[in-house]
Amino acid sequence: MNTPKRFGMLTPSSNTLLEPVCSRMLSGVSEADSYFSRFRVTHISLDESSLRQFDFDPMLRAAELLADAEVDVIAWNGASGSWMGADVDRELCDAITANTGIPATTATLAMLDALEAMDVASCHLVTPYAPEMNELIVEQYRLAGVTAVNVEGCSLTINRDIGSVSLETIEAMFARVTAAPADAICVPCTNFPVINHIEYLEQKYGRIICDSIAAVVWKSMKLTGVDPRSVHGWGQLFQLGAVLSAEVAK
Repeated sequence: MNTPKRFGMLTPSSNTLLEPVCSRMLSGVSEADSYFSRFRVTHISLDESSLRQFDFDPMLRAAELLADAEVDVIAWNGASGSWMGADVDRELCDAITANTGIPATTATLAMLDALEAMDVASCHLVTPYAPEMNELIVEQYRLAGVTAVNVEGCSLTINRDIGSVSLETIEAMFARVTAAPADAICVPCTNFPVINHIEYLEQKYGRIICDSIAAVVWKSMKLTGVDPRSVHGWGQLFQLGAVLSAEVAK
């Protein structure tokens, strides 16, 4: 019997969603398991104190702890690159691999890879963030060749509050953005509980949802040679994953 691939996840300390969701996503996948290493992140804004939470040093220390478990990939399962810039995430991945010898990815890079693989040219953004943060996310998507059509945010800054947003609130946001056409709906946050209702929301609103947690697991599977179609019940991305361009897994 082959040893399952080990997905190492760098986790914001106040995140209450991604660990149980990743574990449930992979519960029926014999070829992969998930492992987690936390570092302190409690609030999300453009304040200097918030941005300092994403300095590389604590992230690299957490990555080294994952490397002790001989994981096959290390993913920063947080969306900071969506407002700080994808190039920052690429630099982080290079630093992780230089320190550990292990391939790395991030939620933002995985989302952009998934959108490219699906030929998504336009999307709606549904986030828990403030308008000024959403503006930066819109620009990052524009640089990647994806136009954000409608944008909805909750103006939340405390990560515990982000993890507690109700389905009623999420549905209202989806209803507003989907008044206009777009290729997909993007959810750039790994503590915003859209993922718990992803198949219901995809069916109700008729759009594929590119969720950060799902994208990280999808990308980790692509990087380690595990078939994404073995994940069921967590959105259309996984069922598309195995037949998309092999260029995504570069």
